[in-house]
Amino acid sequence: MPTGRSSTLQDPAEIRTYKGQDRALRAGRLGTAGLLLSVLAASAPLMVVAGVMPTTFGVMGIVGQPLLFVILGAVLALFSVGYAEMSRHVHNAGAFYAYIARGLGPTAGAGASLVALVAYSAMQVGVFGILGFEMSGLFATYLDIELAWWIPALLAVAVTGALGWLKIDLNAKVLGVLLLVECVLVVVFDVAALSKPAAEGLSLHAFNPETLGGAGFGTALCFCIAAFVGFEQSPVYAEETSKPHIVVSRVMFLAVGFVALFFAVSAWALTVATGPSEVVKTSAEAGPALLFQLTESRLGATFTDVLHVLFVTGMFAAMLSFHNVVARYAFAMGREGLLPAAFGRTNAGTGAPATGSLLQTGVAALVVTAFAVSDDKPAGDPTTPVLHLFTWMGSVGALGVTLLMAAASFAVIAFFVRRGTAGAQVWRLVAAGSAGLALLAIAVYTVKDFGVLVGAEKGSALSWLLPGIIGAAVVTGLVYGAVLRRSRPEVHARIGLGNEAFRLDQAAEGTPGD
Repeated sequence: MPTGRSSTLQDPAEIRTYKGQDRALRAGRLGTAGLLLSVLAASAPLMVVAGVMPTTFGVMGIVGQPLLFVILGAVLALFSVGYAEMSRHVHNAGAFYAYIARGLGPTAGAGASLVALVAYSAMQVGVFGILGFEMSGLFATYLDIELAWWIPALLAVAVTGALGWLKIDLNAKVLGVLLLVECVLVVVFDVAALSKPAAEGLSLHAFNPETLGGAGFGTALCFCIAAFVGFEQSPVYAEETSKPHIVVSRVMFLAVGFVALFFAVSAWALTVATGPSEVVKTSAEAGPALLFQLTESRLGATFTDVLHVLFVTGMFAAMLSFHNVVARYAFAMGREGLLPAAFGRTNAGTGAPATGSLLQTGVAALVVTAFAVSDDKPAGDPTTPVLHLFTWMGSVGALGVTLLMAAASFAVIAFFVRRGTAGAQVWRLVAAGSAGLALLAIAVYTVKDFGVLVGAEKGSALSWLLPGIIGAAVVTGLVYGAVLRRSRPEVHARIGLGNEAFRLDQAAEGTPGD
């Protein structure tokens, strides 16, 4: 790949009207607040506190979860140093794969594009499982109606897909309101838990490094990274923000800092409310119901009822956020020829990446249906929707995102070295390299411990089949990139260029933009 690729974007209006096609996302639609709310919505505070944290405590047996959030916050802050600097030079809705392509080459970018599509799709689809389970529980509790989990899950798939056609402004407002309400409720719980601790008192035992031991440590690291997912999506919206060179990096650091502090305190509050010595056992028995049991005893039934409802809306916000990101990755891939050209065009009325939205809706419907057909458990049993669909797909997605972040860290180093500016960026490159090595180690530990997550016996196929989904995406993407290099070199050369490819097209054809 040539080192002299320009990183200057063409005028959006000129790109949008190239050959009469609407092939660019609308610029200037998001500021700092709108973008921050959009990416933080993927964190879904209530879903993490009620779903991720009890699973990490109960299934993986890690008492030191609060310390994990602090450690991961530091690692991801290091990652953000180089990633944010890269966002100033490359504006592309295919953020991860575009950065990797610009640093490690187009073939690596092709591999990363497929991993991103699979990883974010898996994370979004997994949320439908816990959403369906919670909604079926609400119907049973308040309306005395027995409803299979997959019915509300498929309904949510349809609604999310419909909203994917709407302009980003509306989605940002919806996500923002839901996020703020969730955060307030979690803070209320934290205060109540710390004000009324269990028998062991206001213990700081969960911050002791010794509490990180256990067979599920690697998977716990990966599962907790899933709680941070969202901050790295900031560059995906770069083409739609005002002053992307400032806003994108600012939002990343704000998001990482907020998530690390917020979830470390909330995880600690859970250990204080149950007692550090009892949190693993209690979480294993209660599962997602743990948070609601603790709030009912401290804050009453009315608060808990409201929490149940907002738990659902928070998950819905996360689904919207993931859906938007997958649609934009598909858009970027279609624009550059990695997917059919139809994916690279936006909806003329709203500016949304409509075809990518349809793709994600179809994938979600198929996966939810497959899990529903295989579910032989009675109504109200959380095994299939929560322990399988939510936990398995969430972990597969988190593993994929972890690998993407590691690769992006090394791509940042390669990008600036190839531009001859490594000396001026040396401290950023050191931070990127440190983060890349740490993230790679987390990915290796995750694959090693995957059997703990699925409760598989030694030698079970599930221990390698699930992480194998990401492995297959890596290999398939790299092979696809290599094939493109030989059979369609013009497409291969465009990978990672985004809007810049249209400027090159026009220059080659001698056709000015309208």
